Amino acid sequence: MVKHKDTFSPVPHTHKDDQKLFANPEFKRAWDALEEEYAALSELFQARKEAGLTQEQVAVIMGTTKSAISRLESSIRSDSHSPSFSTLRKYANACGKKLLIKMV
Repeated sequence: MVKHKDTFSPVPHTHKDDQKLFANPEFKRAWDALEEEYAALSELFQARKEAGLTQEQVAVIMGTTKSAISRLESSIRSDSHSPSFSTLRKYANACGKKLLIKMV
């Protein structure tokens, strides 16, 4: 039996690296295109945090599984599946919140 040892090797990252990336117009467009998805994901996490709930607790309240909540929280950034308003409403309600959609 071969034993595999995982090691952690952080990649150094500096502010100069960010400047180089954002100087690239294609990178900047791609980054800006993700703004709405990351804002939505941040709202989900913030609602759950404010409610003091784990993914498992939200799942129980919604009548689903922890893995479904995990997929929901990661699906915001996915082009393959977007959560329905009904699902987002249930998530908000489970966290003691109300779903509010605005266009600005």
